Amino acid sequence: MADRPSLTNSDLAELLARAAEDEVGHRQQALMTAARRAAFSWPEEAGALAETDRSLTELRSVGPWVARRILGWLEDPPDPPQLPELRRGFLTLAEVRSTLEAHPDWAADLRADLQMHTTYSDGRAPLREMVASATSLGYEYVAITDHSKGLKIARGMDEAKLAVEAEDIRGVNHELERSGARLRVLHSIEMNLSPEGEGDMEPGSLAKLDLVLAAFHSKLRVTEDQTERYVAGLRNPTVNTLAHPRGRRYDVRLGLRADWARVFEAAAELDKALEIDAHPDRQDLDVELLALAREAGVRISIGTDAHSTTELGFMEYGLAAAIRAGIPRDRILNFQPREEVLDWAARVRGPA
Repeated sequence: MADRPSLTNSDLAELLARAAEDEVGHRQQALMTAARRAAFSWPEEAGALAETDRSLTELRSVGPWVARRILGWLEDPPDPPQLPELRRGFLTLAEVRSTLEAHPDWAADLRADLQMHTTYSDGRAPLREMVASATSLGYEYVAITDHSKGLKIARGMDEAKLAVEAEDIRGVNHELERSGARLRVLHSIEMNLSPEGEGDMEPGSLAKLDLVLAAFHSKLRVTEDQTERYVAGLRNPTVNTLAHPRGRRYDVRLGLRADWARVFEAAAELDKALEIDAHPDRQDLDVELLALAREAGVRISIGTDAHSTTELGFMEYGLAAAIRAGIPRDRILNFQPREEVLDWAARVRGPA
């Protein structure tokens, strides 16, 4: 077995998906379930379990029949399959965990999560519930980034509702201060950008925020080069960070294409940040593109894009991607003191 190519969980996910095409009924469903979600969320490499004679049925969605199929591949490995673009460049949980185990200081020194949602837009947990969970994670600060009014499907906020949320966040920060908690809440937004890079909120309302994330949510399946769209979004004077810039989703959407070297060059010149969306289905940007961003000297923001308290745990995916791409921590906003991030945000956006 040692002389043969080892198969990662990512490889096994693809083999399971392809094997499902030759089955019907409950066997097809079992293979598809293991392939589409489970293999990417196994916390250990299946090969490592097999080498220590542990049962593969310990793994999520692996019953005895699926376990035998996997063992057959591990014992007589085929050539690692070429992943289709829709499923390429996504880290598995096993890869994430092994990366962080080798760099424990990253999680220990992390100060912030810079994208999360509440019931003010399409989140599933109210503000105080999300804040309580963030407090338990030991953060110094978090950014609440509910959607803006242009994204109606996500119950985006207009300026009036944004002002109500601002007052609520002020109250939460007073409560945190009185309790002696370390955490402070930054009021931010995930503003919807048009394909021309224009926002959908009044600049005066945005000027009152601590941070402005902005993202494209329309025309995400076009195949033409979208470099100009990104440059326009970065040049929008109200914007600090481009959130999930590619707009890709695992096995659903490829995301937008661009001359990324030029996009990163523009971001570095303007001192704007690009986001690693740490949601496992997004992982946007991936390691390959992050390496280009590193070379350009781009600022990086990491956000879980959490819509519930459990999704705050997705931060590990973003950290692992940054580590693997060699991003210096002094270029990652999440490792900077809160006041330094606020100073940067105000400087980049300029006077109101």
